[in-house]
Amino acid sequence: MRSEVFNKTLLLLLVSSLSSFGSGFKDWASQDYMTGNWGGLRNSLATNGISLEFFYIGSNPNNLSGGIKTGSVYQGALFMLMDIDSSKALGYAGGTFHVSGEWLNGEKPFSDKYIGDYNHVNLVDFANSERILELYYQQKLINDSLSIKAGELCIDSDFITPTYYSAFGDFTLLNQTFFFPSLPFGLFSLPYLPKDSRGLSTTPLSTPGVVIKVQATDNLSLQVGTYSGAPDQDTGLRFDLSENNGMLTFAEVGYQVNPGTNNPGLGGSYKLGGYYHTSYFPDSYNSVLYASGLTPDLDKHHGNFVGYILAEQQLFLENGKADPARQGLVGFFRGLMAPSDRNLTDLELDGGLLYRGLIPTRDWDTLAVAYSYLEFSKDIRRAQEQINQMAPGTFVPVDAEQLVEVSYKIQATAWWTIQPSLQWVIHPGGSSAIDNACAFILQTTLRF
Repeated sequence: MRSEVFNKTLLLLLVSSLSSFGSGFKDWASQDYMTGNWGGLRNSLATNGISLEFFYIGSNPNNLSGGIKTGSVYQGALFMLMDIDSSKALGYAGGTFHVSGEWLNGEKPFSDKYIGDYNHVNLVDFANSERILELYYQQKLINDSLSIKAGELCIDSDFITPTYYSAFGDFTLLNQTFFFPSLPFGLFSLPYLPKDSRGLSTTPLSTPGVVIKVQATDNLSLQVGTYSGAPDQDTGLRFDLSENNGMLTFAEVGYQVNPGTNNPGLGGSYKLGGYYHTSYFPDSYNSVLYASGLTPDLDKHHGNFVGYILAEQQLFLENGKADPARQGLVGFFRGLMAPSDRNLTDLELDGGLLYRGLIPTRDWDTLAVAYSYLEFSKDIRRAQEQINQMAPGTFVPVDAEQLVEVSYKIQATAWWTIQPSLQWVIHPGGSSAIDNACAFILQTTLRF
């Protein structure tokens, strides 16, 4: 009898312990950060206007077939962010001080070594570095309808930014072109000429700049940003406004359809914009001839520019806007155009569909399917074909690089994601000189 009582008591204790363990694990998995509240310190800092965030991306890109060669590497990135709210910290409203840093690590590069694609299949395929990412002060005025931000800035924080299909730290597609389009990076260095210091300052690079945004109505916004024409490729603390670098100016108008959760209709975001660089740019056609020794002079154009459109639309919501997971279907389209006579690429068209919560009980998982078409300069192709007439086989003329990506992001816990991505790259580098490639990327992210 005593044995039975003892056994039952032991069983009840074991069940109770497992239940407590399960409850504790559930609480840990559902909290916002892996490291929790730091014994109350995180909440205490937030009360005083200081918010801290850390997240790590670990990625294993693997070229399965085609491209330059098959193989895989490991690549990682640690991001650290701090924001100070002036209202809580200093007693006046509308101000934010922001500083962020990054540590890029692992074996680099991947695309240049294994695939040869211009878009780059892996999100963190950048040169290793430890640097300041952004350092700025932002002030909102007139009931938050006007904001002014100045400091060391990344352009992708403000322009051509998605509202529904992606966000910094919440990536639904892993090819770099879906984070920020590839076409603008062809503005600055043609492959036939020595690289210069100019470039586009997007994550992981920044540059001195000022952004002014006006929220004219709940639906309509306008913003203008002016930046140095060359990114800081060193520490992220170099405030270089040299005249030789030129200036890069963005302008964008945005229109939100049914913004917020109070509007019952499906939400949409539509943006129209462009930018202009004030420096001088080599002529695309002439550059190929110059690099091939067929002309002694290098022609240049003053200024360079691009126009773009970004359209996103919620197509279906399972449980309406009150659903924190926003389960449902979203579609997006993006297009950019640039003049062929001074750019490496002149047309980019991207589009895709994302469904969050497709599998029952997996409300926060996201399935994404996307396509990108990147057309290389017609003037470069014309020059290559002309040279081939004189010396057959010198070039495989460029045309376009195409990409299809299918990814599925598993929200394992509130602070941990696991994301496989399969990508098909057609004409890597924009021509048939390199075989079509199939790449598989497995990425995980941790917020702590």
